[in-house]
Amino acid sequence: MLPYPLLSASLVLMWLALNGFTIGQFILGCIVAVLASWGMASLRPAKPRLNKWYLLPKLVGIVLYDILRSNIAVASILLTGGKRSHKSGFMTVPLDLENPTALAVLAVVVTSTPGTAWLEYNSLNRTVLIHVLDLVDEEEWRVLIKTRYEALLMEIFE
Repeated sequence: MLPYPLLSASLVLMWLALNGFTIGQFILGCIVAVLASWGMASLRPAKPRLNKWYLLPKLVGIVLYDILRSNIAVASILLTGGKRSHKSGFMTVPLDLENPTALAVLAVVVTSTPGTAWLEYNSLNRTVLIHVLDLVDEEEWRVLIKTRYEALLMEIFE
């Protein structure tokens, strides 16, 4: 009846946290959680396979460092205002990644780093459209994403 019990329990708890605890909200939350669990089961997501799981702490460390560095860079752009000209723009990055889980992790990494946003993935060309707040050199960004994140994700997931 519950193909994803942890998901169902989490959804019920979140429902109650957002709507308050009453018997009616509990029943409604349970119904929503069961339906969401059935919906998730019908999607049948593939279980992620980590070939080199021991590289995950390295990835997390790199991402946390980049997030901290980007926060400082974005804050300096915002605080200096118009004193320094910066150019924001869109760019495409060709990817070699094919694993859906690795692509999802890369999307989270790029979007969680302040100043960048993952906008669109083209599966036919295997390119991603990214918006960068301070786009000085497109090629530098391509190299950064491919060598810093994509290469490590390919080691972990493929």
